[in-house]
Amino acid sequence: MAGFMDKLKGKAKEVAGAASGDRATENEGKLDQAKGSMKNAGENLKDRAKEALGGAADDARDAAERAEDGTRRDHDDA
Repeated sequence: MAGFMDKLKGKAKEVAGAASGDRATENEGKLDQAKGSMKNAGENLKDRAKEALGGAADDARDAAERAEDGTRRDHDDA
């Protein structure tokens, strides 16, 4: 969401700078848009890593619970 807001703000600055002939404001707007794109890319990467690692963490947790249940049953049977 933060990336989207930076891109929106940047586009407004770019248009305002172009309309007024203010190259500094126009370039600042382009920079804000690039910053927003980078934030979006970072958020997407973080989400993909969570998805990839989340499945592995869930599998490990399930395996540990199965092992613990098996140990309890073996202990109760003895």
